[in-house]
Amino acid sequence: MKDFAGKTAVITGGGTGMGRELARQLAAEGCNVAMCDVSARAMDETVRLIEADGKPQGTKVTTHIADVSIEAQLIAFRDEMAQQQQTDRIHLLFNNAGIAGGGSMVTDSRAAWEKTFNVCWGGVYLGVRTFLPMLMAADEGHIVNTSSVNGFWATVGPNTSHTAYAAAKFAVKGFTEALVTDLRLTAPHIKCSVVMPGHIGTSIIANSRKVQGGTDSDDLSAEELAQARARAAAAGRDLSQVPDVAIRAISAEAARSFLEDAPMTATAAAKVILDGVKAERWRILVGEDAQILDQWVRKDPEQAYEPQFFADFAQQVGWKLGG
Repeated sequence: MKDFAGKTAVITGGGTGMGRELARQLAAEGCNVAMCDVSARAMDETVRLIEADGKPQGTKVTTHIADVSIEAQLIAFRDEMAQQQQTDRIHLLFNNAGIAGGGSMVTDSRAAWEKTFNVCWGGVYLGVRTFLPMLMAADEGHIVNTSSVNGFWATVGPNTSHTAYAAAKFAVKGFTEALVTDLRLTAPHIKCSVVMPGHIGTSIIANSRKVQGGTDSDDLSAEELAQARARAAAAGRDLSQVPDVAIRAISAEAARSFLEDAPMTATAAAKVILDGVKAERWRILVGEDAQILDQWVRKDPEQAYEPQFFADFAQQVGWKLGG
């Protein structure tokens, strides 16, 4: 698929981050876009930016509320977009939506763990199940599943549990790799790619807190403050005497830093992804840190989860220690 003009793309998690930038760049090329998200406000901003970019005349952009971990909502999204876009087929499916949370099997709640897993893995699986008939109906198609460097390296450092997100991203990677052969045998007009970004500047920290807490507020609730103290205690840090206002400031700064201080922007990441689709690459590493980490883990997998491995890698690429 060398040209996106006149095609139709479905993007999950289109309200912010890479999903938003994929929508903007696809629409700018004349691709019809149907996006879903749990936040109407976020999608409205994506649409505003697309209009400001100046999309080609006749290009359709529609927004739909859907939680990708709930199959009924994805089916409703599919049926609604088919009606609004007036089509029975799509050419591109970007299973991009993701959240963090539920890092520990021991100290975090089962609900938080399963929410992360069900969005990050279940959303990809259900996304393919739901939209596969529309891809089959097209003359050519491409499935793009967002994994992560945590799909081949299941940690963010020696001081933080990260099981739900990493398990989900490993599942996405394995599923997409298996699809390469499955589609070649059963639907050769459909290609697939697994995307493995490193640290990209997105709002995943802020968004994850809101989804996990069932809120759209930018401020931490009393329950979230208690959870923050519990997570810190599990990591060996005592925040019991730290004022609420200070914990709120720490949380806000973490979200800001992840978004604004990242080595690669979501805009640049989206371009790498779309270039990879055009080149029909099934494996798309996004960011220099992802490229380097892939080499490091392959070179010495036995040491990949030792504290010194992370310290040496973080020093080389400039990642902050202690995560």
